[in-house]
Amino acid sequence: MPPAIADVLHSETFRAGKARRLYVLDFGLFEVHGDEKSASRVIGIPGYLIEAGDGRRILVDTGFPAAYAEDAEEASLADGLDSFGRVLSLGPENLPGGQLALIGLQPEDVNMLVLTHSDIDHVGGIAAFPWATNIIGAAERALPRPRYFGEPSPLEWPAGVEYWVVDEDLALAPGVAILQSPGHSPGQLSVLVNLPETGMVLLTGDAISRPAEMEEGFGGAWDEAQAQASAERLLEIADQEDAFVIYGHDPEQWSELRKAPQHYG
Repeated sequence: MPPAIADVLHSETFRAGKARRLYVLDFGLFEVHGDEKSASRVIGIPGYLIEAGDGRRILVDTGFPAAYAEDAEEASLADGLDSFGRVLSLGPENLPGGQLALIGLQPEDVNMLVLTHSDIDHVGGIAAFPWATNIIGAAERALPRPRYFGEPSPLEWPAGVEYWVVDEDLALAPGVAILQSPGHSPGQLSVLVNLPETGMVLLTGDAISRPAEMEEGFGGAWDEAQAQASAERLLEIADQEDAFVIYGHDPEQWSELRKAPQHYG
């Protein structure tokens, strides 16, 4: 195991206690267009709510912008997203507020917001949590604007919020670690959660959207070679920690995951 992650997992912060619960949030359903290389596929848009060992609530990603819950077709045309795929299911209940309500929480209950990267289906609601500390990869935050989808991005980085800019693996809270996994995007992050019953859970984010990428390659990534290296490193960590891997957008796995208000504990 790389020394950096070994140090993180043995750090006083990470070992201070296990995370209490992990909720998988349903931010909607999307169909990616097929092409000459691959068939179309239907993917879930996940987010996560982690109750850390010290009681802090950590939201991981925020799904699509709220405009997609109002009129997905119109929003897709405005962003040019129709060239990539189409939203199949996304209503107010699939926005962060609606998903948090399923577990009896309000947006104000979120203490930290982890942005795994800044693509449209992850970054849509980041401005809705101005009181939360924003955890973001250094290379991602260095971008002039969030990646969103295509050019130009209509979003700016939220002002007046506290940013915790990450440039190495780190222990975020008891039972919660942030892992560097660049390649899909410049500052892609993944999350490792240690739960009392489930054990280690690795949230790869788009560093590995689905297992097939390990053989197909990471075509379309910001840096394909770096994406491959990050994916291999993540799976090495998962193997050594006997972690349950939750992929970023795996069509087969999505239907099998427990989703809020159910949880992993």
